[in-house]
Amino acid sequence: MTTPHIHADVDAFAATVLMPGDPLRAKHIADTFLTDVKCVNTVRNMYGFTGKYNGKDVSVMGSGMGVPSMSIYATELVKFYGVKNIIRIGSCGGLPLSVKVREVVIAMGASTDSAVNRNRLQGMDFAALASFDLLERAVTAARAKNIGVKVGNVFTSDLFYNPDATLFDTLEKYGILGVEMEAAGLYGVAAEYGINALAIMTVSDHIRTGESLSPDERQTSFNEMVEIALALA
Repeated sequence: MTTPHIHADVDAFAATVLMPGDPLRAKHIADTFLTDVKCVNTVRNMYGFTGKYNGKDVSVMGSGMGVPSMSIYATELVKFYGVKNIIRIGSCGGLPLSVKVREVVIAMGASTDSAVNRNRLQGMDFAALASFDLLERAVTAARAKNIGVKVGNVFTSDLFYNPDATLFDTLEKYGILGVEMEAAGLYGVAAEYGINALAIMTVSDHIRTGESLSPDERQTSFNEMVEIALALA
């Protein structure tokens, strides 16, 4: 089957797909955590893999950066390949000082400056929420693995370099834990097509303190987040 952005057999993807933004991180996850791995998509170098984790089929595929890219790939996975669960695994910038670099943030909800979900809801506000089943299971899995997590609202931004620094003060006032670029788009697709979705992120840098992880540190620090996501498969 061929879509505008994916070329794979109709049964190439498992019911659950983990989606990091970076396709090379998708390859790293497949190589590190999965067995019997098969590369199922290479279109635009947006690598997709399917393999087994603890005997269960699971897929991992890059989403690209931003709401539009995530929305395209999530929609095509659901409409054409029958995917039922999509778990975003990526990075975010921590906002309040109570959220530390390397900590895992699970997005119960995703506020946004993107208009994508208003367009879905005929111009009205849409509450972009995680699927409760995945959220509950993720928190349970994190506790079982002794991984500390923060659960709450994140902000999905259309701008990586936002010119209005006062925005962060407003976001923190309203309890936003971190800033990222895909969760609200994923949650909108999930609501539209009736699938399950969750965004799990590692704090790779801190907006207030300026602390950040090196590329090598990101790869090793992200393993805890991946382990939580794989437990849901």
